[in-house]
Amino acid sequence: MSTRHLYLARHGEADPFGELTAAGRRQSRLLGERLAHLPVDVVWHSPLPRARAAARELARHLPGVPVGEAAELVDHVPFVPEPAATPPAWRGFFDGYDLAEAAAGRATADALVARFGTPPARGDRDTHEVVVTHAYPIAWLVRHALDAPPGRWLGLDSANAALTVIELRPDLPPTLVTFNDLAHLPTDLRWTGFRPAPRP
Repeated sequence: MSTRHLYLARHGEADPFGELTAAGRRQSRLLGERLAHLPVDVVWHSPLPRARAAARELARHLPGVPVGEAAELVDHVPFVPEPAATPPAWRGFFDGYDLAEAAAGRATADALVARFGTPPARGDRDTHEVVVTHAYPIAWLVRHALDAPPGRWLGLDSANAALTVIELRPDLPPTLVTFNDLAHLPTDLRWTGFRPAPRP
């Protein structure tokens, strides 16, 4: 059966100006090493510099694989729930979002799913796409794969250079193969991108 394999990754660690740190470049290279044995067809990345740089770093391990930008992968808030449906701990997060901003974010989220959340046509060959983006688009695609309510993207965090794999097949629900996998990173490079907390 035709399968579209999506290898989703958050960009490597970035500084406050949105540029990859030395650790972020190393994380990205290690992710590239992990993916090097796969028959990758293309590497997509967000338009933002941190994702573009991470994609180029990992693509060093994928010689000959085209690298392209996809506007749908830009960092954005995909869905703003109604105040009554927002968990109390998240209510302040949405302060300042007006209806136009919320609608624009949802339009980007819909375009993201249309481009990266759809299965191949029956009879198409298998494809393998690496997608370097940000925590919120990954959360939205995972939420879509699980057919969870729109507000459920909240709390689906991704570490820098963590690997999430989704498989899409015709006439079947998406398969979430793995989420936030850090096995390719040494201990000192894991868990960046999260709030400081004790980690396993």
